[in-house]
Order: sequence, then C-alpha cells, then structure tokens
Amino acid sequence: MSGLSKVVRSGVGRRRVQTAVVGLATFMAVAAAVLAGSLLVVSTAPFDRGFAEQHGAHLSALFDGSRATEAQTAATASASGVAESSGPFQVVTQTPRFGGSGDQGGHELQPLTIAGRAQPASGVDKVSLSDGHWPTSATEIVLTDQIPLDTKLTFEALPGSPTFIVVGHARSVSRTADAWVLPAAIASLTPAGAKPEYQMLYRFTTAATASDMDTAKAAIAAAAPGESLLGSQSWLTVKEGADRTAALFVPFLIAFGLLGLIMAILSVGGVVAGAVSAATFRIGVLKAIGFTPAQVVRAYVLQALIPAAVGVVLGVVAGNLLAIPVLAESDEVYETAPSAVQPWVDVLVVVAALVIVALTALIAAAKAGRLRTVDALAVGRAPAAGRGRFAASLASRLPLPRPVSLGLAQPFARPARMAAMLATVIFGAASVALAIGLTASLTLVETARSHDKAQILVGPFMMGPPEGAEQSGPPPINQGPPPGPFDAGGPDPAAVTSAIAGVTGTKESYGLLTAPATVAGITGEVDVLAYRGDPRWAGFEMTEGRWYAGAGEAILPTPMLTATGAKIGDTITVTVNNFHIPVRVVGEIFSTQNNGMQVFTDIATLTSVMPQVTPSEYYVGLTEGTDANAYATSLETALKPFGFHANVNPGGNSSTLAALNALTALLTVMLVAVAALGVLNAVVLQTRERVRELGVHKAIGMTPKQAVTVVLASVVVIGLVGGIAGVPAGMALHGVMVPAMGDSAGVRLPPALLDVYQPWLMGLLALGGLVIAIVGALLPAGWAARIRTATALRTE
Repeated sequence: MSGLSKVVRSGVGRRRVQTAVVGLATFMAVAAAVLAGSLLVVSTAPFDRGFAEQHGAHLSALFDGSRATEAQTAATASASGVAESSGPFQVVTQTPRFGGSGDQGGHELQPLTIAGRAQPASGVDKVSLSDGHWPTSATEIVLTDQIPLDTKLTFEALPGSPTFIVVGHARSVSRTADAWVLPAAIASLTPAGAKPEYQMLYRFTTAATASDMDTAKAAIAAAAPGESLLGSQSWLTVKEGADRTAALFVPFLIAFGLLGLIMAILSVGGVVAGAVSAATFRIGVLKAIGFTPAQVVRAYVLQALIPAAVGVVLGVVAGNLLAIPVLAESDEVYETAPSAVQPWVDVLVVVAALVIVALTALIAAAKAGRLRTVDALAVGRAPAAGRGRFAASLASRLPLPRPVSLGLAQPFARPARMAAMLATVIFGAASVALAIGLTASLTLVETARSHDKAQILVGPFMMGPPEGAEQSGPPPINQGPPPGPFDAGGPDPAAVTSAIAGVTGTKESYGLLTAPATVAGITGEVDVLAYRGDPRWAGFEMTEGRWYAGAGEAILPTPMLTATGAKIGDTITVTVNNFHIPVRVVGEIFSTQNNGMQVFTDIATLTSVMPQVTPSEYYVGLTEGTDANAYATSLETALKPFGFHANVNPGGNSSTLAALNALTALLTVMLVAVAALGVLNAVVLQTRERVRELGVHKAIGMTPKQAVTVVLASVVVIGLVGGIAGVPAGMALHGVMVPAMGDSAGVRLPPALLDVYQPWLMGLLALGGLVIAIVGALLPAGWAARIRTATALRTE
C-alpha cells in the first residue's frame, strides 16, 4: 500500500465525525437536488409533456348513432389529414349516486361521460391509471375523480338500477371522458330504446393552430353521414385550460426547485471546504515528512470524495424515493400523466455533486498545499492571530454569563466560515418565510377562486341527507326538473330568502342565477352570474375598481377584460336569451372559473328585460357555532314548499390546494434540514478546532452544562441575524412569485391575497433562523459536554 493511500485511508477513518458530516451533507444535498431537478423538469410545459407521453387526441368527435352506423363512424378515419385514430367507442352520459339509494340517502355525482374501452394504454389518447386496475368485468368502472376505490355507484334512472364498483382512477390528458367501462357494460348504461353515440379520437398530420383544427374538423364532418357529427373538442382548447391552471403553480415549483439546488451547492461546498481547511495543520505535518504539494492535494481531494461518493449514492436513492409522492402531488396539480424521475436528472446530479466536491476540495487543499511547512503547522493549530479579538473583548464586557460571552465571540475568529454559516441560515429562514406566505396566499387564492365560504348550498337537487340526520316518513315528492334559467315559474325569491332568514343560525345569504350569454366583440359563450343580495362575504376579492351598485353595472375577471379589451368605466353589450343588455364595467374581480370568461352583475340587470327570471340556487352563511348538519335539516323542512333542498357545502377540500400544501411542507422540511446540516458542519469544525481550549476551561471548572452553553451561544448571533435577514428575503421572494403565478395564468391577484405577513408572524418567523442554528448546533454541543478533560487536552 502506497504512502498516499495510507494517508487517505487514515484520514477517512481517523476523522470519523468529519467524514460522517461530509457524507451526510452530500446525501441531503443530492436528495434535495434530485427532488428539485425533477420538479423543474415536470414544471416545464406539463401539458405538452403529458400530451406527448399519452399520445393525446388532437380532436375528439361525438357521432349520433341514429344517423351513422359504427362502420360509417369508423370510416371517418380515412378523412383527409388523419394520421392515426382510435375508436369508435360507445359513449353515454349518466348521473350515478353513491352511499345510499333514492331520496333516502346517498350523494349524487355530476353527470359522467362514460366511454366503453377495452384497453387503456393503446392507440390515440392512452388513458393513464394512477391507482387500481382497468375493469375486468361488466360491473366495474374507472373514474377520473378520486371517489374511493371499491365504492359502489348506482345508476337509478336506468332499468334495473345497475351498480358498478370503482376499481381504478385514471386520467386522460385529452379529457375525452370522465369514466371508462368495458364495451360490454355500455348496454346496461343505455336507456331502453336509446340510440348509441360513438366517440372517435384522431391525430392529424398538421394540428398546430386553430386554423389547422378548423380544417381537420371540416374534413371529419365531410367524411361522416350528414348531420351525424354532434360535436367535437380540439386539443388546443384543452391545452389552453390546462396551461392556464398549470401556469398558476409553475413559478411556485420552479422557485422551490431553484432554492433546493442553491442550498445543495451551498451545503456541499461549505462542508468540503471547511473539512479540508480544518486539516491545514495535518497538511503541514505531511509536508514536513516529505509529501509534495501535489500529493497533499490528491490525498485531501480523495478524502473528500470517498464519503461524498457514499453520500451521493444514498442521496440518489433517497431522492428518487422522495420524488415518488412529490411527483404524484405535482401530477395532481397539473392533471397530467404519472411522472417519474428522469434518468438524466440522476446522472446530472451525480456528476455535478462529485465535481462540486472535487473542485471545492481541490481549491481548499491547493491553498493549504502552497503554504510553507512552518506556516501550515502554525496556521493549522488555530485561527489567524488577531482574528476575533475585538469581538471577544466586546463580548466580555457584556453583562452576560461567561460561557455565553465566550460562545458569542467564537464565530468571529473564522469570518469566511461564519459568512457561509450565515448564508445557510438566511436561505433556511427565507425558505420557511416563503413557505408560510405561500400556504396562506394559496389558501386565500383557492377561496377567492371558488367563492366557496358558504356553509350551506340550496338548490333543486339533494346531494344527500345531512350527516347524522335521520329520515322519517315517505320520500319527498319529486318536484320534477327545475325551471331553466329563462323560464317562468321559479319560487318567489323574496319568499325563499324570508324562509332562509327565518331559520335559527342564518347569518347571511344570497341567490344566484347563472345564464349562458355572448358578449359583443368576442367569440364563444360566457357565463353571466346574476346575484340577488350581496355575495361579497362568500370569498369574492376585487383586484381593482368597486363592486356593482345595481342594475346595468358589472364586474369582470381579468381574462374577460383582456378578451374584450374593456377597461373600468367602459360599456360592453351582453346578449342573454336574445336580449342585448348594455352594462358598464365598474370593477375587476379575481376569478378563474370558466377560464375567467364571466360577467358578475345584479339580477336586476336581467329582470329589467326578463321579469320572469329568478335565482336557481342560494348560498347561506351561518352564525358562529351553528351546527351545519342540524341547520341543513331545519332548512330542508322550511324549503320543502319551494322544491329546494339544503345541502352542507362539501367545499374546502380542494385536491389541488392539498397537493400544493403537502409539497410546500415537504420541500420546506428538506431545505431546513439542509440548512441545519450546514450549521452542524460549521459548529463541528469550530468545536474541534477549540477542543484544547475547551479542555483548559474544563480543567479550571467548566461544567458540561456550561460547555453546551458555549457551543449554543456561538450560533445565537448568526441565528438571529440570519432570521432577521432571511425573513425579508423570503417575503420579497413571495412578493415576486405569487404575482408571477397570477401573471402566468393571465389573471391579476388582488392585494388582499398578497398581504399575508402580519407583524406578529414576521417576529415569529425571524426566530426561525435561531431555531435552525440551535438545532444544527445541538449535536456538537452534546459532544462538547461529554468529552473528558484529559482527552480534550491531548487532542491535536
């Protein structure tokens, strides 16, 4: 064995704490980097990535089975420009109920578009299973919604009330269906005597623009029997909606990804540089016995690379394991196919980590290797003469216990190391401040986006009895379908409002009528939301301007203002049920529903030309302490004469918000752990450098508790300064990131959604840096307390 290899092996085995810290720091940094790199990859054009992976459909078309046979529908695959097709698949639209039957219980889902498909992952629009399995019998169904597996869905409107068991959850990037069954099961879901409908999925040779898709659709319509094409959906329409949703969250994930990479580089670089610089005295010894500077450099680069390589391997494994739930959450946010860590991300992180370790060790060792032997021996024993004396003198004059003043002065003896430790704490504190702010803002964004603060929903349908309520007597009389938005015969709004107000526990309420409309100057249909009463308590947030004051005034979301080119104060013409209604824009509201293509106004705007219209649903807020289930039971009785039902609002459980909060928590824990590890490394080096000094202090009476106090006090200033500096940095990043999330989605966020840092919260967050520093110093503090005096005095 050569002398160089003995030095390397001895160094790795002899400095076990240092070796462990290098390996652990590299492990954490690599795990964080794999996670961060994977988030950056999945956040880059998520819809385009999912569309390519799932071989999405450029066009999905629905054909009337009474006008075109299955063979004629399949023949449209030969239309001009079609490159590939799948289908025809029989499709039905039905409304299932789960958790009960009839009006006596259960919950009614929204109508589902159900396709009969034998295989999920073949042809155009490969359906991706997230859990469970594809149906294997005619009584099994796969859903896009996360209704629990093994739930039974009953289709009571069909002959025999067929029941299906949910056996899987899947996602179609082209949004071609809400559920899938085997082709043989479609017959039981089709009403007696009804003609089938067929779905065809196409990919075209050219489909990049709206013009290309118009041409493709015309070719399909020409190839089909006359009037058989019921409707179609372009992939560009799906992409627009998906990109708008994803755009809200891309800056969020990218910011955390970049923070993770920066923290990884800072941690590895600081640990390796500190480890090598701490060995300056030993380098002097090696030079004294004949080792050349080049041999010294190689020895210490290898000493750093060996534990780093172990850390890299373990970090890649841990990063990939951690990425599984994180990427699953990001897939939920982006509504794309399941993602996995790309192999090139692992390779890039491994190479980058080893290069950073090698370069950092090379620079530090080369600097020490260039020192004269005498200088290396002198410098290696202690910090340079004079460093930290002023800080020590100042600390000694403070009215503090001596162990505290000793500890406060220690970091100033190594300014470079103190700066690296401070930078680590600042990044950690900034990450915590950013995470807290993001969680608060995202919660407010979700509330404002869904306008979902009402505890009780009132409408013509019952989602199920209130939880815990007992049903007695005969089932309620079926009131029949509710009036359409423009039909007469709806319940008197004043009477309904009075009945709601008469139930104990009512705090506030409003009625809503949603009417389809068009707006002069833009194509496509928009929603007019006409309110009776003031709904602002339910979570509406204004971006600019004011709330409407009566008939003829309206407020619009940002996308609607952009599409119309209107500004506050302008007048636009809304066409509702063939009535042209001019409305004056008085404000801009935050809303992303229907892609922001909405007009908010008073119901008097519609009743001025259509006196017969009435609200089709009501929303109720309860006084504090009111039991929602008991209230719904009482309100159900009061509303029985009107044909309305009271339902407890199931809102507040957004899967997207839950996914983002889970991501925020996990990523923050990772970043804080890396920051604490950076502090641990610096304090370990600092404590080992002063171990002889510690032995002297113990020899003259320092107790173990006082030794712990010295070590912990050495990070107090760094923790406080890092927290005080890190919180504004995190707040500044929050102030950039959250508006960027809105801008990338084409909406402006109201100021109320950004102003989430209260003074008391800022003070609490500022202490986060101190917590990170103390946690990082606990291990070396315990070692300092346990070391025997004689051992400390003999230590190099």
